[in-house]
Amino acid sequence: MLPKVCIIGAGCSGFTTAKAFADRGIPFDCFEMSDQVGGNWAFKNKNGRSACYQSLHIDTSKYRMQFEDLPIPPQYPDYPHHSQVLEYFNAYVDRFGLRGKISFNTEVVRAELTPDKLWRVTLSTGEVRMYDALAVANGHHWDEHIPTFPGRFDGPSFHSHKYIDPFEPFDMRGKRVLVVGMGNSAMDIASELSQKPIASKLFVAARRGVWIFPKYINGQVPDKGVMPTWMPRWMIRMIVKRMIVKAVGHMKDYGLPEPEHHPADAHPSVSGEFLTRVGCGDIAVKPNIAELQGDRVKFADGSVESIDAIVYATGYNISFPFLDRSVIEVVDNHVALYKRIWKPGVPNLFFMGLAQPLPTLVNFAEQQAKWVSAFLAGECALPSEAEMTATIARDEMRDIGKYYKSRRHTQQVNFDIYCAELKREMARGRKRASGLPVPARAAKVAPVKAAAE
Repeated sequence: MLPKVCIIGAGCSGFTTAKAFADRGIPFDCFEMSDQVGGNWAFKNKNGRSACYQSLHIDTSKYRMQFEDLPIPPQYPDYPHHSQVLEYFNAYVDRFGLRGKISFNTEVVRAELTPDKLWRVTLSTGEVRMYDALAVANGHHWDEHIPTFPGRFDGPSFHSHKYIDPFEPFDMRGKRVLVVGMGNSAMDIASELSQKPIASKLFVAARRGVWIFPKYINGQVPDKGVMPTWMPRWMIRMIVKRMIVKAVGHMKDYGLPEPEHHPADAHPSVSGEFLTRVGCGDIAVKPNIAELQGDRVKFADGSVESIDAIVYATGYNISFPFLDRSVIEVVDNHVALYKRIWKPGVPNLFFMGLAQPLPTLVNFAEQQAKWVSAFLAGECALPSEAEMTATIARDEMRDIGKYYKSRRHTQQVNFDIYCAELKREMARGRKRASGLPVPARAAKVAPVKAAAE
């Protein structure tokens, strides 16, 4: 008898995990707080967790975001619109008969690890259920992070997570707008609002210069080609630097601050329009905010501008409101996990899709779930806690240590290297396997009465 798992969330990480479990006959319940699948990619999702805006297209090409178990439709454009991404997700769920296995409009409000190492899960319905294992797939692009600055701003200000279009949640037409940040959302939103029929003036404030990668190089999407996993770091850096400089030149050529870091030492900001808008004078780039002054903003260079609205494209907090901090602790957006899945010492807890992989997150958990399902089926086992801890340190030095220190870089992995390592780890785990590492015990526990009773 195989252990029963609770899957939290039915975004791309949750439903691909469900598919992998179903393939091996692992019993599970998947709970989704919304009325549909897709999570972050479900525009205007009723659960309030979607970061989609009306004009959003994915920054990863379709060639790299497609699931291994279901190719993306060939008629899709190189960079699909969010509606097409969601359509593809729904096609996956229906192709593998997963929709009926998901409990919609049901939130996991608390998950507790009991003294006997079972998971006690409390649902928004008031029901309490017991599970042998817990798969966390609640996403990490929903808990808004807004930095604090001295002073007070009197106009409307909101996180990019709330941005829908130039008219919602605030009509930006004819306004002087400040976008804070230089990530992908900032690039998209600033480019859209800077068009002359919209904002009268568009400013972007950034703490540091960034390299802006184009969506096409020589007529091809840059991420379609894959660098061999054996290639040394120095060679990758050289190739990336030459590629970006040849394609778009130096950032200072556009009047932008020249980045202090190498283009391979940061998560890329990708835009096919931002540099053109800057070059046309539609976007003015400022240093970081020094002080908010009512209807004006003072910047680090001493300049002051009148501002009508501020959009904070400043990233997200990693959070698990249903888990106790004794189970997992997040420190400055960092979570130490073995292969981005396991906390050493807690073999029946899996974090799915909790990473910032290059080039894509969409099909990341699909690969993780193949390993986790093999583990639950007793086909492979984990190394010792000491080895897991040592591996975490080595991986983070390689994957995170090369980037400049930032909340943005606490989860970096290279997708292709990671997937190659998963296969090697599974092969090692098969040699260690000896029975079910997570026994099926929850079904034998007496049903827990609903809280309302």
